[in-house]
Parts: sequence; structure tokens; C-alpha cells
Amino acid sequence: MAVLSAKLASAALAFILVAASLGLIEAREAGIGIGIEIGSRGKPRQREFDYFNLALQWPGTYCQRTRHCCSSNACCRGSNSPSVFTIHGLWPDYNDGTWPACCTRKHFDEKEISTLLDPLEKYWPSLSCGNPSSCHGGKGSFWEKHGTCSAPVTGDEYNYFLTTLNVYFKYNVTKVLNEAGYVPSNTEKYPLRGIVSVIQNAFHATPKLACRNGAVEELHICFYKDFKPRDCVVGSSSSSDVLSSSNSCPNYISLPAYASLGAGNAESKLSWVPDDVL
Repeated sequence: MAVLSAKLASAALAFILVAASLGLIEAREAGIGIGIEIGSRGKPRQREFDYFNLALQWPGTYCQRTRHCCSSNACCRGSNSPSVFTIHGLWPDYNDGTWPACCTRKHFDEKEISTLLDPLEKYWPSLSCGNPSSCHGGKGSFWEKHGTCSAPVTGDEYNYFLTTLNVYFKYNVTKVLNEAGYVPSNTEKYPLRGIVSVIQNAFHATPKLACRNGAVEELHICFYKDFKPRDCVVGSSSSSDVLSSSNSCPNYISLPAYASLGAGNAESKLSWVPDDVL
């Protein structure tokens, strides 16, 4: 009986370990990260994030990929289209490279941010057509996916969006680069090290860049939870660390000038998609 009991206990332990492993795998596949804890009712609970990642996108690169126009696509606004870095999102991240997502069941409510809609439309526009997926269906994926996980610091929906705008304005990457001579151009190539160095000197932290076909597509500025800048590359201390954080970028990169798209552009062959089919 003692031997049988030991075997049963061993099998039970193995089952628990396998179940726990499967839970972590499912969490990672869902983009949740590995910081899973068990709540008081036995449900998975994501641990609090480690730092903020302000992801910015360069319209001159993004809009080159536009194939369809719609009322929500800022690339198609002609002379009113964005010509500066715009917000992609304020993301709560873990130091290990993963991130939490969809931390509560709270739904996005546009009425909560009605007074912020104008600046959000200008500085946090969509650069594509179609509705992004959300945690629970419908619109508002930025709040539901990222804002709910930022809530321990930023608070409710309104303050999440307001905080993001304030951080974006305070750490004005476009202005810093322009003042250093890095301006939009369809002919110039700029040294990656030079762009990184300018931002390091301005914000005392190392950014991370992502490129597409040699052109800057995204630029990330990272922050501690008190919104003081920090390196996006954990433990970076040398130029090789800086460049490895931007490994999709060549040594010389471009900041393409925006080419107007949409109905006002006679050369445009883009098709317009009605909103009701998106």
C-alpha cells in the first residue's frame, strides 16, 4: 500500500506540473507574458509590469504601405496627414521582453475621453483601415489591452490616454531630431548611431528603433513607473548594445518625407473603402 500511495502521489505531482506548464504556454501564446500568479479564486492573475514603453510610429514609412483609404486612415488626409512621429501606444512591459495584456474586463467607453478626442485624432491616429482587435470585441483595444494593465500607475481610462499624451508632448522626439538636423527627406541617409546619440543626450536614456527597408518605422522611448526615462535595452552600457536593440536597422537610415495620399492626390491609385465594410 505504501508503494502504491507513493506512486499515486508521484503521478499527481507530475499532472500538476504538466498542467502548470500548459498554462504558461497558453499565456505566452496569448501575448500575456510569463508573470502568472494564482488568485484567491484559483484564476490566473498577471503580475504587475516593470516599465512603460512609449511606441512611436513614423508616418512617412507607414503610409508607404497604404493600399486602401478610409475615413479613419490618417495617411489619406492629404495636407492634414501627420508629418511627425505619432503615438502607436503606451505599453506596460516586463524586463524579460514579454508583456501583460487584457488585465481586467473593463470595456472602452469613448464618452470617458470625449474631451481628448481632438488631440488623440491628431497625435494618436490610425494609419490603416479596419478596426484593431480588442480583448472583448469592439473598439478600444489600446485601453482594454494595454491601459487596463497600466492602471496601477495611470488609473482609469481617461487618465491613461491623458498621461500618454502628456508624456508624448514632454519627450518630443520629432523636435529633438529636427533641431539636430535629422529632418524628413526622400534622399538623405542618416547614421543610426547619430540618431540614437541625439536622443540619449536629450533624454538620458537609450531608445529602440525598428526599420523597414532601411527607413525608420518605429521609435521606442522607455520609462520607469514614475515616467523618468530609462534604457529600452535592459543593462545596455555600450554602443554595441545600442545597435543590437535596433537590429532591424542598417548603419544608415532614412526618415522618408510624407507623400500625400487619398482623394486629393491625382496620382493616387488607392481605392477608398466605405466605413460600413470595415
